[in-house]
Amino acid sequence: MSNDNEPAIAQDPWHSLKQFTPARIALGRAGMSLPTRACLDFQLAHALARDAVDIALDFAGLEQRLSVLGYQTLTLQSQAENQSMYLQRPDLGRLLSSSAIACLQHTSPIQADAVIVVADGLSSTAIEHHAVPFLSLLLPELQQKGYRLPSMCLVKHGRVAIGDAIAEHYAARLCVVLIGERPGLSSPDSMGIYFTYQARSGISTDAERNCISNIHQNGLSYEQALKKLLFLIDEAEKLQLSGVNLKDQTTDAAPDDQPKQANFLLD
Repeated sequence: MSNDNEPAIAQDPWHSLKQFTPARIALGRAGMSLPTRACLDFQLAHALARDAVDIALDFAGLEQRLSVLGYQTLTLQSQAENQSMYLQRPDLGRLLSSSAIACLQHTSPIQADAVIVVADGLSSTAIEHHAVPFLSLLLPELQQKGYRLPSMCLVKHGRVAIGDAIAEHYAARLCVVLIGERPGLSSPDSMGIYFTYQARSGISTDAERNCISNIHQNGLSYEQALKKLLFLIDEAEKLQLSGVNLKDQTTDAAPDDQPKQANFLLD
C-alpha cells in the first residue's frame, strides 16, 4: 500500500545542480517514469529543433532589416534546390547555382578585402535571431579598419564552403560566413561563424577555417564572438593564414564591473 504522505514526484538528489547547466539532469521521477512536465519540456525542445531545420528563413525580411541599417545585399542560391535536397546532398549546399554565379558576374566588379556571407544552414531560427544584431556590431568595426566590402551575400540552402567561391569572385583575402548550426535540444538557435583567409573554391579545406560557435542567448554573446573574430582577423593578416595554425588566444573573463561566479565544485 502506498504512503499517502509520499510525494507524487520523487526529487533527484542532483536537483541543486540544475542551476549550473541547461542539460536535462535531476528531472525526478513519477513511479518508474519521468514526470509529465519533463516529458512535455522534452517534446517542446524537440519540436523547436525540428522547426529550426524545417522552417524556411525569411530572406526578404532579412534583406530589408539589413537595408534599414544601410547595408546592400545580394540573395543567392546554392545548388541544393530545396530543403530536402539540402539535407540529403551536403555537397550541393557547398556550390553556387548557375543563377547565383550569373548574378555575381553581372554585379559591378570590385576588388574587396573581405566578404560577408550569411547562410541559413541547419537553423533558420539562429540566423533570424542573431545575424542582424551581430552584423550591426561587426560591419562598423571592419569599415573602421578600412576594409573594402562588397554587397553582403545571403545564400539559400548554403553550407560553410559556399563562401569560398564568393571570396574568390571578389579576390577577397578574408571570408566570414555566418550560418545556422545544427540545433540541439537546449539550443535550437545557435549561430556559428567560420573565418577563412584567402578562401578559394575547390582549394580551401575545413582545416584552413576557424570556427566560433554556440552564439545564442545562453551561449557566447555577440560581444564575445566579435572579440574572437576581430582577434582572428588581425592575426590572420599578420601570419597570412587561418585554420588549425591560427589559435584563438582571447579570454572570456568577465568585465571588472560584473561579479565573477564562484566555482561550485570548490564550495
